Amino acid sequence: MNPPKTPSPSAAQEQHIADTVEREQLKLGNFIRRRVRDPTDADDILQDVFQEFIEACRLPAPIEQASAWLFRVARNRIIDRFRKKKETSLDDIDDGDDNEADRLDLLLPSGDAGPETAYTRAMLLQALHSALEALPANQRDVFIAHELEGISFKQMAAHSGVPVNTLLARKRYAVLSLRTQLQDFYND
Repeated sequence: MNPPKTPSPSAAQEQHIADTVEREQLKLGNFIRRRVRDPTDADDILQDVFQEFIEACRLPAPIEQASAWLFRVARNRIIDRFRKKKETSLDDIDDGDDNEADRLDLLLPSGDAGPETAYTRAMLLQALHSALEALPANQRDVFIAHELEGISFKQMAAHSGVPVNTLLARKRYAVLSLRTQLQDFYND
């Protein structure tokens, strides 16, 4: 009888990867799904994490604690996904995506839902316009560029030469001022 063959290092490595994926798939999938609402996004993240795991396992330096490594990479991918979604500009939203929750015109009362609603909409738009006009120009410009045009602070800084922290402060002051100016309207 021949002695059993010892698996080659690559076969052992492949078996280790398969065993780890099988062992961690359910826990990792549940971890991601609890943090990501869209099941398609959650599945994409899970696949990305396992793909990165496979690539990392084939490198010369071994992964010491595979489970901890997988969860750390998953957490990073989730954060990356949320950052990408936050950076979506209004132009991207209007290009057929129809992501209705992010459109300002859909947050306002409908203009064709009756005379009272049309009046409320007109009053809200007038109050918003007046509040924006009352802002100092530098605050108004930063607010409009970031909130309405979807321009990132880094892009604004590169274009204007103004430091990012200054732009952030200007937007913060604009938001605080707008809240104060529009508070009476919202209380009604």
